[in-house]
Amino acid sequence: MDTIIKAIVFLPLIGFLIAGLLGTQIGAKASEYVTSGLMLIALALSWLVFFDVALGEEEMIRVSVLRWIQSGGFDVEWAFRVDTLTAVMFVVVNTVSTLVHIYSIGYMHHDPNRPRFFSYLSLFTFAMLMLITSDNLLQMFFGWEGVGLASYLLIGFWYKKPSANAAAIKAFIVNRVGDFGFSLGIFSVFVLFGSINLETIFAAAQSYLPAEGAGAGEAVINLFGMQLDKADALTATCLLLFMGAMGKSAQFLLHTWLPDAMEGPTPVSALIHAATMVTAGVFLVARMSPLFELSPDALTVVTLIGAITAFFAATVGLVQNDIKRVIAYSTCSQLGYMFVALGVGAYGAAIFHLFTHAFFKALLFLGAGSVIHAVDGEQDMRYMGGLRTHIPVTYWMMFIGTIALTGVGIPGTVIGTAGFFSKDAIIESTFASHSIVSGFAFALLVIAALFTSFYSWRLTFMTFHGRPRASSDVMHHVHESPQVMLVPLYVLALGALVAGFLFHDYFFGHHYAEFWQGSLFTLPENEILEEYHHVPLWVKWSPFVAMALGLYTAWYMYIRSPETPKYLAEQHRGLYQFLLNKWYFDELYDFLFVRTAKRLGTFLWKEGDGRVIDGFGPNGIAARVLDVTDRVVRLQTGYLYHYAFAMLIGIAALVTWMMLGSSF
Repeated sequence: MDTIIKAIVFLPLIGFLIAGLLGTQIGAKASEYVTSGLMLIALALSWLVFFDVALGEEEMIRVSVLRWIQSGGFDVEWAFRVDTLTAVMFVVVNTVSTLVHIYSIGYMHHDPNRPRFFSYLSLFTFAMLMLITSDNLLQMFFGWEGVGLASYLLIGFWYKKPSANAAAIKAFIVNRVGDFGFSLGIFSVFVLFGSINLETIFAAAQSYLPAEGAGAGEAVINLFGMQLDKADALTATCLLLFMGAMGKSAQFLLHTWLPDAMEGPTPVSALIHAATMVTAGVFLVARMSPLFELSPDALTVVTLIGAITAFFAATVGLVQNDIKRVIAYSTCSQLGYMFVALGVGAYGAAIFHLFTHAFFKALLFLGAGSVIHAVDGEQDMRYMGGLRTHIPVTYWMMFIGTIALTGVGIPGTVIGTAGFFSKDAIIESTFASHSIVSGFAFALLVIAALFTSFYSWRLTFMTFHGRPRASSDVMHHVHESPQVMLVPLYVLALGALVAGFLFHDYFFGHHYAEFWQGSLFTLPENEILEEYHHVPLWVKWSPFVAMALGLYTAWYMYIRSPETPKYLAEQHRGLYQFLLNKWYFDELYDFLFVRTAKRLGTFLWKEGDGRVIDGFGPNGIAARVLDVTDRVVRLQTGYLYHYAFAMLIGIAALVTWMMLGSSF
């Protein structure tokens, strides 16, 4: 098993090195086949580990790779930690990555830089695998920054496109804000527990908080000038870790990079910004659940941010016209659902939704890529329409993705899509939880479910139904994608349909305890699980009603009465512009941070560097020397009579001085 785990992690790295270093020598085709072939092997091995560890008798496996850092009491080893949580992430990451590799063979067929593209895909996969197999927080940070680097390279892959460069830089900078919090959180963990090894942290966490009155108010850490006792220090540490998760998983306030990241090739959107990298924050909080469970205040913040994100992103998705941006805001919203589940202690439900979401969201992104491929690169849904008969396979694949995302299913039965099982589990768990913000979060999640249904069916109706709005030349060339692009859609569609039904009992059902085997924090006797199964009937039906209402509203506005959306936009111009401009967060951040930084930079450049440092420093001294030499140079005319005249003046002055001196 140790060899299998090492192969899973290092095969993508080998693919990256081959395509990256030898791509120009072996050619684009060989680069595609080598990287995709190695990913297929890693995928097969990932499912093998999943069945052995998650569904089998195998317990947590720890694979040592090499000694890494030893300094005093600080000892960090590079090792792979494989438990049920890691096994689930193995399946998610390598399934989506493999299918994206294969899909890209067709989608990127005409790109001259395919070896570079496929090497970046494999590099990203390796970094993500390093993150999810981490046995300590430093190794996790290495993978964390690795996926950030790979994301930057992939978003800006078309580097000659200014908007792609700007989006890559924006993603990189916004994530640095979150990563600053994550790094401080790691430092705090080391101060509190004396280690960053996960096993040591989890063992110490069980007895970390003192008994009532037993030194409860004693300061243990100085953070930002505040003397914090154990409870407050742990809360601050969890919030710093969550700050990192907010950046990577595009939560409210640090979400602005995700929609702009759609400037990269569509397979990049499916791989990084739908199924894998953005779920790293969810993975982090789930992995550190033994710490978060000790801080109810931190969990409350996680719940609030998740609920606000789910609602906010869903409202913005209502009016977006770029097909990829609609799906991007949907991703942002669904990540909010996952964080709400984490915040109320339903860790299994959060990872369950992460698992199912990977299938239907990757399906929607790759389906959107198939649409864009068919209409000659057009991404604005206002210039589509009527494509259902021209690309029927893509239509049905996106239809499956849509019913999975909106959670089509019959409450109280086993009939439903993957999203039905996982999203409803989160909504019901939120209602059943004892969090002080559970009612608020429940309401926002149900409203977000309504909006999700509306914008998802709006996308379907605007793209595939109604009359064609593209030019006749574009419609004449509309064609179905090749099989190399469609086969990955078939696999993802299968997962979007049956993954919820097949794995519900394991992730958040009757086999919960034996499935997770302690890799997630579990409340005594699965309290949240028991209460989730006994919520009122109206709670179970509320997501279904929201889904049906959203479907009907979208059908009425885009099929029955297509003039209604324009009328509503004109009647509510302010609200429409507010949502269309994404609550003006980009403009607000530009005013608060970008312009302020530019003004500060300009002042320091002009006044500080130019006038003060250069004026009184090197440039000032050099200027004075030049002034003196300029004046001296003027005396050297080269004319003999000037020198004779100067000599006569000198002699006259000397004689005068001697005469005056002798008179005294």
